[in-house]
Amino acid sequence: MRNIKYIIIHCTASSQRWGVKELNDEFRRKGWKNPGYHYVVEAQGVIHQLAEDRDVTNGVQGYNQNAINVAYIGGIDLTGKPKDNRTDAQKDALRRLLSLLKRRYSDAVIQGHRDFSPDKNGNGIADPQEWIKACPCFNAKEEYKNL
Repeated sequence: MRNIKYIIIHCTASSQRWGVKELNDEFRRKGWKNPGYHYVVEAQGVIHQLAEDRDVTNGVQGYNQNAINVAYIGGIDLTGKPKDNRTDAQKDALRRLLSLLKRRYSDAVIQGHRDFSPDKNGNGIADPQEWIKACPCFNAKEEYKNL
């Protein structure tokens, strides 16, 4: 059994019209043997499990051994710029899924992919100018702090 320290929230940085097939095609295009996420939530709120919790996925380099990676499909606008465009159905499904995962892994910290960016100015947080990427395009730490 893996020691789960993090539940990491991602966006797929793709069209919200994507489904699991398109997402898996993207993983294969990147040459990944494992998916990027354990769970993914489609725009309609449907949750898909892409990997067993016991398996390591490709969410955040250097942290995957101790993480469960969860993504929502979307996260960019029509021009490809980062945007929190979660549907209400995705928000509801994410909250339900994260509540379940938090019960399963009570010591795990829920945070966004961007929160793993280096704290270059030493203030104790990854500020927007320090983010390696904007993913998941919202403040997951704040939104899910009470789960």
